[in-house]
Amino acid sequence: MKVLAVDDDPVSRLIIERALTKLGHDCLVAEGGNNAWKMFLEEQPDVVISDWMMPDLDGLELCRRIRATEGPRYCCFIMVTSRDGRREVREGMLAGADDYLTKPLVVDELEFRLIAAARLNALHTHLADQQAKLEVLNHELKLTARMDALTGLGNRLRLREDLASLVSRIERYGEGLSVGILDIDFFKKYNDLYGHLQGDLVLRAVADEIAGQIRGSDSAYRFGGEEFVCLFPTIRLDNPRVVLERIRERVQSLAIPHRGNPPLNVVTISGGVAIAESIDPVKPELILESADQALYRAKARGRNVVEVL
Repeated sequence: MKVLAVDDDPVSRLIIERALTKLGHDCLVAEGGNNAWKMFLEEQPDVVISDWMMPDLDGLELCRRIRATEGPRYCCFIMVTSRDGRREVREGMLAGADDYLTKPLVVDELEFRLIAAARLNALHTHLADQQAKLEVLNHELKLTARMDALTGLGNRLRLREDLASLVSRIERYGEGLSVGILDIDFFKKYNDLYGHLQGDLVLRAVADEIAGQIRGSDSAYRFGGEEFVCLFPTIRLDNPRVVLERIRERVQSLAIPHRGNPPLNVVTISGGVAIAESIDPVKPELILESADQALYRAKARGRNVVEVL
């Protein structure tokens, strides 16, 4: 292990340095607490063995600094003192020390403490690794819980969270928001004619076209069934309408047969866009309702069109 030995007395430093070297450890030596603190930050040792009483920065304060600044990598701290009373030991432990040694130094006692320190550091390393793995798993679970399994787009939970976040930005920065809703025309008929497995393939194909056409700042979700929602953090009229028109054209160009959707007899989609300069933070879903009204207009016009409200 890499061990930092701290003492303001040169004889004590020499004794502990020789003992650590004999025990096979990589020994760093610091004269006084201030030098030890600098060396700790630079070298990040596995163990610090520090004298208690030092004129510039004593062992207690050095220990407190280390405990206050260390990250996931744990450093075992052993206090060395001529005091061996219970009150002094308790004070050192409360400051963050893991163990203590009394002067004069006994090599066997030092070896025992370092064996325990190695086990303690290994335990902390294992716990830190487990914590990191749990954080990764939790992040993956969070993403999975907010993703539509069939299409890979966000689901309604993700939509609700993202919509609330965008509403907060509107309140804070005065930004606008546009919402687009896309619906596959006569999708129930498609399922009746071609089966639900083919219907799932159509849903994936439409989702792929949506994901491929929106910008990095936009986001897309499967709202449910054959409906999809796009969020556009902008109030410019042309941008969301152009995007939805492009998606509509791309889906039509796939030429997926659908004899229940005359006269083209291919899969098509209809779209509705709602644009808001401000949103009631209590009822952000109102803009979804407005986009849905625009979608109904598109359906009333004969489908395979995009309407803006």
